[in-house]
Amino acid sequence: MNALTPYAAFFMRLAVGLVFLQHGWHKFHHMGVGGVAGMLHGIGIPFATIFAVIVIVVETIGAVCVVIGFYTRFWAACMAIEMLVAILAVQLPKGSGFEVEGLLFAGAVTLIALGDGPLSIAVKLKHSG
Repeated sequence: MNALTPYAAFFMRLAVGLVFLQHGWHKFHHMGVGGVAGMLHGIGIPFATIFAVIVIVVETIGAVCVVIGFYTRFWAACMAIEMLVAILAVQLPKGSGFEVEGLLFAGAVTLIALGDGPLSIAVKLKHSG
């Protein structure tokens, strides 16, 4: 292990969290729950409105939590599931590539393994309590 290894989670949190946040921001501000629900309904996802809210929450609140390192493993697990669904329900049936979704899935799984890391809000809260 080298001196930078403990900080790998920080860089992965930034990469994964900021990409999810950009997508979530677009869904929240430009598509809205109705637009996301329509998209989900169109690909055959049941309870589209409920899942639209979940997707928007994961991609906004969850993304911010990942970036700052707060409940990283939980939010990363949600993100990994979302990317797995995106690959299996959207990209593969369309015959499209899934490079971005695959990288985000791998990044989320990596964050499940790494957790918050030393440069995180969670570590600061543990030390202050």
